[in-house]
Amino acid sequence: MSEATAAENAIIRINGIHKIFQVGDVEVRALRGVDLTITEGSYVAIMGPSGSGKSTMLNILGCLDRPTRGKYFLGGENVAEMEDDILSQARGKRLGFIFQSYNLIQQLTVIENIQVPLIYQGVDVNAPEHLKRATDLAELVGLGDRLDHRPMQLSGGQQQRVAIARSLVNDPLMILADEPTGNLDSATGLEVLDLIDTLNSEGKTIVLVTHDDFVAERAHRVVHMYDGQIAREVINKGKAVAK
Repeated sequence: MSEATAAENAIIRINGIHKIFQVGDVEVRALRGVDLTITEGSYVAIMGPSGSGKSTMLNILGCLDRPTRGKYFLGGENVAEMEDDILSQARGKRLGFIFQSYNLIQQLTVIENIQVPLIYQGVDVNAPEHLKRATDLAELVGLGDRLDHRPMQLSGGQQQRVAIARSLVNDPLMILADEPTGNLDSATGLEVLDLIDTLNSEGKTIVLVTHDDFVAERAHRVVHMYDGQIAREVINKGKAVAK
């Protein structure tokens, strides 16, 4: 794929992104002029040692933080320049999140946790079409018989499945996953990775942060970060690469 075609098909395009944190009298340069393009349907893993900038990168990609300078285009719009309320709307409608710690609301049932992004947008979750979507997603992740269960009644793997269904309820442009198997045993983690693979094979764009080589091997591209910069990129052989 040519550079021009990649830019045209990009869901994400960041140019010259810097992020500086002020810690007392010290400036911490978490990102130092990062450029990255991610196209629709791709599966990208971001790796790096502690302090490399990978978590800061994910937060910016997820519109959870703003760059100090640089441009970030999400679906063709420069989110680095959006007002806070517009940025929040973009995050809610265009992005799905899967966290290592699941981030479920303990008082809510499985179906209610899946619906949380809709609730934040003021959607009537009891409307038949929205209720059906949440129920269908619970079925998709193998929890159709657990709709009324609460997180404490579920295993870690089941809770992560709820989080995956929740990430899909708004039909986002892209799913961002932060160490999604970090709290799971190896067998359950493999099941979750298989589910993420399936979502990608069906066309969902995945960006995943991990420290685990085994997890990263599932991706099309692996972006290695070091000292706030992209040190190198690796294409995983045998994968259907979407640059």
